[in-house]
Amino acid sequence: MNTMKADWRQKLKAEFDLAVSARAQGNEGRARVCARRAAGVAIREYLTRRGIYVSSTSAYDLLNRLTESPEITPDLKQICIHLTIRVTDEFKLPIDVDLVDESRQLCHVLLPDWNPSSR
Repeated sequence: MNTMKADWRQKLKAEFDLAVSARAQGNEGRARVCARRAAGVAIREYLTRRGIYVSSTSAYDLLNRLTESPEITPDLKQICIHLTIRVTDEFKLPIDVDLVDESRQLCHVLLPDWNPSSR
């Protein structure tokens, strides 16, 4: 169990590190993908802790599943919606949000024992 805890923490750190690196290189699309995957890691851990079987490995599926959960707040629901929104034909988000920051917020709320100091 201890190694599983370390596993999700390592995955979150890796995804956020990749997101920050991609953004620094001007690759916002890649940063969004990493933010979405980080959210998927957190959601999977969140559901597993509640004894809910998680069959999908898709962050997109997990975000949609969490959006439908009556347990989450409207703010978290909105973050999930933002993380699943499609980009325009120009590969831009149609809204002005920082998905990396929103994903960090989601991860912190779902997993209060996660220390996001790896920013």
